[in-house]
Amino acid sequence: MLNNVGKVSSRTLMIIAGFVWLIAGVNVFAMGIGAYLNQQGWITLVLMGGTLVIFIAFHLFVFRKMVHKHTERITSYQGTKTAFIKFLDKRGYLIMACMMGGGILLRATGIVPNWFIAFFYTGLGAALAIAGVSFLRRAYLHAQAH
Repeated sequence: MLNNVGKVSSRTLMIIAGFVWLIAGVNVFAMGIGAYLNQQGWITLVLMGGTLVIFIAFHLFVFRKMVHKHTERITSYQGTKTAFIKFLDKRGYLIMACMMGGGILLRATGIVPNWFIAFFYTGLGAALAIAGVSFLRRAYLHAQAH
């Protein structure tokens, strides 16, 4: 009985991953929108184009692949209960820590201007949130298939 404490099904792991990435995405997106509020004039339109480029780049080349990779790994646990922290692998946790640490460092030190935070965080946050929704969708579809 105690051997299963903190262990969950593969579907639950995907749900955990979905909510972690969705919450992270919404928070990063909100920081970007907050920075947008300080922008004025034509630069706002240019930054919106940059937001779209960042979103597409991160969605297509980073997070879509990540969702697929982690879904494959998580569904391989099918039939066994797994520790709830295994929604990411070691490399995934390292990447998450670097992204969070880098973002905090950029904002705290003021190394990058506010306009950069506006377009980059908004695009990145949207891509993160879509990754979260993708995990939740895959959890739903996985449940329907089994």
